[in-house]
Amino acid sequence: MAYKISDACISCGACAAECPVSAISEGDTQFVIDADTCIECGACAGVCPVGAPAQD
Repeated sequence: MAYKISDACISCGACAAECPVSAISEGDTQFVIDADTCIECGACAGVCPVGAPAQD
């Protein structure tokens, strides 16, 4: 299952910078992950300071 970013997101951008396939972009209120592009590598979850990305 693709990763999804929870409401805990503080919009720091660390996850987007780490994503190897550029599946993460800045949304209106927080960063979002394109489920069709996500390769489920977990790189985003490893760098998030608040643990916002998680598998759905």
